[in-house]
Amino acid sequence: MKILIDRERLRRRASASHAASLGGMLVILGAVVLTMSRPQWATLTAVLLVVGFAVSTVGIYFANRWVKKPRPEDTLALGLKGLGDPSRIYHYLLPIDHVLLTPSGIVVIETVNLEGRFVYRGGRWKQHMPLGRALRFFVEETFGDPIARAQADARRLSQLLDARLLAGGPPVPVNAIVLFVHPNSEVIVESPPIPVCQPAQLRKRLPSHLPKMPQARFDQLRDALDEIGGVARLAD
Repeated sequence: MKILIDRERLRRRASASHAASLGGMLVILGAVVLTMSRPQWATLTAVLLVVGFAVSTVGIYFANRWVKKPRPEDTLALGLKGLGDPSRIYHYLLPIDHVLLTPSGIVVIETVNLEGRFVYRGGRWKQHMPLGRALRFFVEETFGDPIARAQADARRLSQLLDARLLAGGPPVPVNAIVLFVHPNSEVIVESPPIPVCQPAQLRKRLPSHLPKMPQARFDQLRDALDEIGGVARLAD
């Protein structure tokens, strides 16, 4: 399997996250110093505290998304280990973060990097947060409905390919999977509309019932994804 990843994009976002976190902390520190040295500037101090806290919170939020380990792409590499050529996976190159191309079609992988216990039953999610995560609630990604997000991303990618590049050909099979990548997550699901799993089960959850597409179609689809993702620039 070939792994294609926009590491420069990751580097920029990680740097911006660190800068925002540090900048916010420095603003808060400056406000504290100002409080002690210029107590008559209480209004300015309050404004600086609010701004510093907001900037720092945003920085920590994005650091949790773009810096926190284990990284989703690393976990995916382990979960897909042994998946041979000509499969390829695109990380942060397409409108969807993680897209796997196999000879049977495309799989959109929606990753959830949160700890806790997650239960899907009767078409609804419930989550049970440990205390540590509850304290970090405002600086971590929101859970929402990962199944709905994955299905929406699959439809969006299918429409993009059909409308822009592959009009007139047979429909492109675009499947969706939800993957919980945090090592301290517990997942219980009952009759989900799409596969929901953890890394150890990922290979088994890939769609195996679909026939292989003709080589020419696979090549066309690969070239289309490469073009949308700007894969050529990765070699520069």
